[in-house]
Amino acid sequence: MTDKELVARSVEAQARAYAPYSGFKVGAALLCQSGDTFTGCNIENAAYGSTNCAERTAIFKAVSEGFTEFSAIAITSSGGKLTFPCGSCLQVMAEFSPSLRVILCEDGKPPVCHPLKELMPYAFRL
Repeated sequence: MTDKELVARSVEAQARAYAPYSGFKVGAALLCQSGDTFTGCNIENAAYGSTNCAERTAIFKAVSEGFTEFSAIAITSSGGKLTFPCGSCLQVMAEFSPSLRVILCEDGKPPVCHPLKELMPYAFRL
């Protein structure tokens, strides 16, 4: 799957976001090393601590289906600019795939890729 196709899947997931409180919709598309893909969107909750980010939704869906090795994740948002993963999402990514490529896309611009190690150089590991 190309980066462009992965970004397109992320945009599709973003459209399904449940964001009645912030209005900030995020989508993610996760590419497994097997070639399988999983998407996720942010899911807000009135109890804000119960909100789940798009990136973790995609990763948790993959893990629940038996996939734990990932190659890339594309992230898009309704914010009009690049949306970087939060610290919790970066830590979850590092748990499974320290060499993950993180693809960020802003409307109408080419995707920007970062290695996870650049975004989370000192991830917690046991």
